[in-house]
Amino acid sequence: MRILHLLASPFWSGPAENVALLALAQREAGHEVTVAVDRRRTRVSAEEPVVPRLEALGLLDDGGLELSVKSPPWRMARDVWRLRARRVDVVHAHFTHDHLVARWGRPRGAVVVRSVHAPRSLRPSLPRADAYTVPASSVITRLVGRRVRVLPPLVDARFRPAEDRAALRRELGLEGEPLIGMVSTFQPSRRHELGVEAFARLRREKPEARLVLVGDGELVEPVRERVRALGLGERVTFAGYQREDAFARWLRVLDEVWILGLGNDWSARAAAQARASGVRVVAVEEGNLPALADAWVAELTPEAVVAASDSGARVLIRPADNARIAAEILDLYAQAKAGP
Repeated sequence: MRILHLLASPFWSGPAENVALLALAQREAGHEVTVAVDRRRTRVSAEEPVVPRLEALGLLDDGGLELSVKSPPWRMARDVWRLRARRVDVVHAHFTHDHLVARWGRPRGAVVVRSVHAPRSLRPSLPRADAYTVPASSVITRLVGRRVRVLPPLVDARFRPAEDRAALRRELGLEGEPLIGMVSTFQPSRRHELGVEAFARLRREKPEARLVLVGDGELVEPVRERVRALGLGERVTFAGYQREDAFARWLRVLDEVWILGLGNDWSARAAAQARASGVRVVAVEEGNLPALADAWVAELTPEAVVAASDSGARVLIRPADNARIAAEILDLYAQAKAGP
């Protein structure tokens, strides 16, 4: 099967990693798979660019698609014509821009599959597709009468429990018990300030606790200011943006991860990565988090976060099985090709 994923983004963020892992698993199952991304926005200093990552994986599509939300109408029309000339069996669109290009540029004999990565994409204007994927089972009811599957987060093999967590903590210069982490971009939807307030409350009961904040973003400095205002400077570590093996190492040293909100990917990939690393997950009931968390935050208050943190032992959940997930999505493609 020839599969073309469309991802109109220049960034290695949001659903990009999940798309790449799905494409890799499909390729390992014997299919011809590439991923087309935004080739117009080449300067992406604020975030890690996606093109080098896909090139390194051998997944980058070179079929001439610009695939950018910043493209003028005539460039988008050119993408439609170029896509229509391609010989593929499946066009798997991941964003609204991709879906529009796929809808009008569907190659002869190909099926169009749309992944909805966040509920905000489910508008009345959602273009028709042959099949859909959603990030959580709670979203399925919004696509009644359509062919749909849940696309859960796939997890890279680098995410695994630490062989010697104490030694790794010493190597990273971390001390404290427990080590609590938040691993996401600093943006309003991730609720870092709530996490800091909850950590201040937790330290009243566990003065040796440490909070590790991994990531970057527009709200880093406001969160730093709040940490200083609460007198937590010596107990909070700002680890900055970490990638690949470095990120996996920071994640596996933690005792617990707090996920207090999701961004533009509701599959809750960070929770799956934490579970695969042997780290307990405390989360709000948002997106796919209920399927992956050990404990749930009942309301968005510091007290509720601390209560969830103290709510019991880790629940064992098997790490993601990428091959199985890829097989289920391939089956969805086959059903779509078979028709009603």
